[in-house]
Amino acid sequence: MRTHEAGALHGDFASLRPSWLSVPEDVNAILPQLWSGGVERAEDGVLHIGGLSVEKLAAEFATPAYVFDEDDFRARCRAWTEAFADADVFYASKAFCSKAVLRAAAEEGLSVDVCTAGELAVALAAGIEPARLGLHGNNKSPAELHQAVAIGVGRIVADSFQEIERLEAIAKELGKRPNVMVRVNVGVEAHTHEFIATAHEDQKFGFALADGVAYDAARRVIAAEHLHLLGLHSHIGSQIFDTAAFEVSAARVARLQAKLQADFGVVLAELDLGGGFGMAYTTQDDPQPPAEIAASLRKIVADECAAAGIDVPRLSIEPGRTLIGPTMFTLYEVGTVKPVTLSGGASRLYVSVDGGISDNIRTALYDATYSATLASRASAATPALARVVGKHCESGDIVVKDEFLPADVRPGDLLAVPGTGAYCRSMGSNYNHVPRPPVVAVRDGQARVILARETVDDLLRLDVG
Repeated sequence: MRTHEAGALHGDFASLRPSWLSVPEDVNAILPQLWSGGVERAEDGVLHIGGLSVEKLAAEFATPAYVFDEDDFRARCRAWTEAFADADVFYASKAFCSKAVLRAAAEEGLSVDVCTAGELAVALAAGIEPARLGLHGNNKSPAELHQAVAIGVGRIVADSFQEIERLEAIAKELGKRPNVMVRVNVGVEAHTHEFIATAHEDQKFGFALADGVAYDAARRVIAAEHLHLLGLHSHIGSQIFDTAAFEVSAARVARLQAKLQADFGVVLAELDLGGGFGMAYTTQDDPQPPAEIAASLRKIVADECAAAGIDVPRLSIEPGRTLIGPTMFTLYEVGTVKPVTLSGGASRLYVSVDGGISDNIRTALYDATYSATLASRASAATPALARVVGKHCESGDIVVKDEFLPADVRPGDLLAVPGTGAYCRSMGSNYNHVPRPPVVAVRDGQARVILARETVDDLLRLDVG
C-alpha cells in the first residue's frame, strides 16, 4: 500500500529525520561534493557562483531559475574524455538538452546521444556533426529513423525486430548502410550500491538474452544487406556508485559476441556499456571519479573478453547525470514558512518556495533526495528540521523532503537546491499552468540565459480555444 504523500508528517518523531541526515555543526556550511566548483559562500554570507551573487542573479533573472556553472560542466566533460581517451564518450542528452550545453559537450570532445526527433533537432541546431550522434529509443518513428539514416547519424541502437525491418527498408531506399547496435537486455539491474543479476527481462527496452532473442536480433542485422552491425549495447541502471554490476553485464554480452563471431565470422568493433553513473545529491552518495571508473571498466571488459576468447572491442559509454547534474542548482524565493507541531512535541518547518513539482518532479516521482541551503544570507540561528515544498495544489509537491535550515528562515529569503542539472528541466511541466523557469549560464563572471523563462503568454499561445 502506498504511503501518504506527505510521508514523515504522519509518522512519529523517530521517522522525521532519515538516519543519514545529521544535525549540522554549521548550518551555513557548503559541502563541496554537492555543488559545482564555482559555488562559494562569500564573507557576507551570500552564495556566489563564478563570482556572481545569487542576489544579483535573482534581481536580474527572477526566481525560480536553474543556475548553470558552465566552467564546471566543461571540466567534468574533460575529466571523462581524458579518463576514457581510448573510448567513445556520448553525452546522454536526455538528462538535459539545450543548444548551449550540447555545443559545450562537443567542444570538450564528447559525442551526443539523443532519443527523439526533438533532441536530434537541438543537437543539429547546436552544430553537432551527425556522425557524432547516436540515436536511442524503444519506439522510434519511421520519420525519426528516416531522418537519422538520411543525415548519417553515427549509430542507431536497435530496440525491436520491427525497427530492424524498418531500418533495412529505409537504408535500401536511401542507398545507405547505417551503423546499428543491438540493445541487449542482460538481466542485470543496478541502482546505487546494489544490483540484481536475474529476472529483469520484464521491461520495454532491448532484446532479452533469454531464449536467444538478442542473438536472433543480431543475426537479423548481420543478414540485412543494408545494415552494418557495429556492436552490442547494454544499459543496466542509474545512480550506480560502483562497477560490480558491470562485470555480470560485460560477461553476458561478451559470451553473446563470441557466439556471433563463431557462428557468422563477424568481429564486432564496439561494446557500449551505457550510462547510469551516479552523482552526489546528499551526503549519503559517494560517486567514483571518472579515472577510477575507466580503469575498472577497462579491466572488466578485458577480463570478460579474454574469458570468452574474443578480442577486446572499442568501448563506449553514455554519461549524462554525472556530467550535468552537479553543475546546476535551482534558485528559489521563500514565500511562506509554516512551523508544524506534531504529536510527541516534534516539529517541522514547512518552507514554501515559488517553484516545486513543475521544475523538479523527481522527489515526487522517484522518492529522490536533495539538499538545500539558505542562499541570500548567513544565519546564526539554530538548525531546524525543514521540508522545502512547492506552490502547487498537490500534497506531494515536495522539493526537499528533509533538510536542516536555519530556524529563522523567512519569506523573501533565497534558497538554493544543488544537483538539479539532470532531469529537472528535462522533466519539467506546466502543472497548474506554472511557466517553466529559465536556465541561466554563468561563465567568466558573466551570466546569460540559455533557455528562456516561459511566460503566461507562451501558455496562452498554445491554447487555441
